[in-house]
Amino acid sequence: MIPQDRHVPERVYLARHGQTVWNREHRLQGQLDSPLTADGIAQARALVDRLSGLDIRTVCSSPLGRALRTAVIVAEGIGADLIEIPDLAEVHHGEMAGMTWDEIDTAFPGAREDRAANRYGWAFPGGESYAQARARARAALIACGWASDSPPLLVSHEMIGRMLRAELRGLDPAHALALRHPPGVVIEIDRRTERML
Repeated sequence: MIPQDRHVPERVYLARHGQTVWNREHRLQGQLDSPLTADGIAQARALVDRLSGLDIRTVCSSPLGRALRTAVIVAEGIGADLIEIPDLAEVHHGEMAGMTWDEIDTAFPGAREDRAANRYGWAFPGGESYAQARARARAALIACGWASDSPPLLVSHEMIGRMLRAELRGLDPAHALALRHPPGVVIEIDRRTERML
């Protein structure tokens, strides 16, 4: 079901942070951080060209360093205000943050299979599930709606981004979890449809 809260924006632009060192090493980041690579900085700068002329006056960013660094580059490049929205932070990976899946298989035998059996409801040990993060996604959208008087740009992460898209478009968990969002891509979402810019 599509959300009816009047403070959820009718239209948003969604960007994922640029590539990080841990992205390149295939490490789960969650709410830990690693710096943007040179490619990640270039991806953030390329977003400026895609977003120029769209009358984006507010950039809402996750407080995590990789997203905030991306958001600063974009906000300065398009002349928009920047605000941090804590609920835009990535899904919390708990004790698995910073690990590769090979390391997880050793430290948490059977966790990969448990997650595959219930990907939406399964929670990272000491962290959260997609289902829990979806409530944060809705809160983040409301906060961005209050903060902006035009369609805002949200700079966030792939996993919480799935839940943002699910909330905006009323998607069920299966459809939401199938969504992908590569770095350097902007998605325009308007409650019913989305398109990549």
